[in-house]
Amino acid sequence: MKILMLTPYLPYPPASGGQIRTFYLLKYLSRNHDITLVSLYKHEKEKKYAKHLQTHCKAIHLCKRPESPWQPANILKAIFSRLPFLIVRNYSKEARSKVEELLANEHFDVIHAETFYIMPHIPPTEIPILLVEQTIEYKVYQHFLSSLPAFLRLPLSIDIHKLKNWENYYWSEADRVATVSEADKIEINRIAPKITPVVIPNGAGDEMFVEKLPKADFINPTVLFVGNFSWLQNVEAAEKLVEKIIPQLSQKIPNLKCIIAGQNSDLKLKHLSHPAVEIRDLAPSDSETVKELYHSATLFIAPIYGPGGTRLKILASLASGLPVVSTRTGIEGLSVEDGKHVLVAQTPDEFVKKTLEILQDKELYMTIQKQAYIHVKKDFSWESIAKKLEKVYRDIIA
Repeated sequence: MKILMLTPYLPYPPASGGQIRTFYLLKYLSRNHDITLVSLYKHEKEKKYAKHLQTHCKAIHLCKRPESPWQPANILKAIFSRLPFLIVRNYSKEARSKVEELLANEHFDVIHAETFYIMPHIPPTEIPILLVEQTIEYKVYQHFLSSLPAFLRLPLSIDIHKLKNWENYYWSEADRVATVSEADKIEINRIAPKITPVVIPNGAGDEMFVEKLPKADFINPTVLFVGNFSWLQNVEAAEKLVEKIIPQLSQKIPNLKCIIAGQNSDLKLKHLSHPAVEIRDLAPSDSETVKELYHSATLFIAPIYGPGGTRLKILASLASGLPVVSTRTGIEGLSVEDGKHVLVAQTPDEFVKKTLEILQDKELYMTIQKQAYIHVKKDFSWESIAKKLEKVYRDIIA
């Protein structure tokens, strides 16, 4: 097949969830198909990463979008038009022109649009479109609405209303919609009953799978949380961890160490501090440090409450042989069972209880570690996910 793929980011380095997802899909799809990639970028320095994708793409077209979303023109357009801020700040005239040119001069069997807010770059066409929603965006912002100052709630609630309407609109414009979790599939079908999405889940990166399950350090345990802290859900999780969970755990386990690592942590988490906590800022391309952190920690703790998508950080943990304690929201879409593959906690007290439980019971630790690894190896490899995506392409072409 000849595939035209559109993404709102350059899928390299594979640092954020969306980049990881697209990178591995390109890697495995390119074995049997020709892919033309159109990606948006913000900074000129990002363009140097395109060379890492050349072996997976027939052609790569990089199109500029605003470096900063908070430009006066973007804000005014979002306020005085029907468009939500998310679409306005991700729109690129260059990308729209490039897609029009490609569709006019080349043949494609299918268009793959990664995220609904890339859809405005596609002109009217007879070529079937698969729209993949990595998360339901309006729900993400709605989750944080109540935590904002009163003067910001009204304008944001108006923008969320517009966001919901436009998400719904672009779902109907696509020939098929895909989500990354069963929960998001159900939510889209609830909002738009005529649409029944297919689930194309996220996977665990190839490099994260260990050949042999590691032995845990129960004497000097290290708990880990990794994320891109540009995302509100990850900042909220880090705050819960440092302010509510670690103070209790460090009283029970005096030699406990907690590492919180990821992009933008120096900027977004500078207000957080505890003697047992080390916060590490990671460069987007520093995949070796990420792998080392996963493979050397004792336990992954993810107090994630913000909705949306599936969690690549959880999958990476399971593939690394690193047991997970997380919320029900944190494990959505992963088909894991509490007490079998992971431990589920909802409140800070429950996180403390479950963490102590697994760190003080080696047999429980090893059982969950093994069952989780087998589960993710079977159902969440990118090669099998790419095959499922190929089938969806064929169905909408037919």
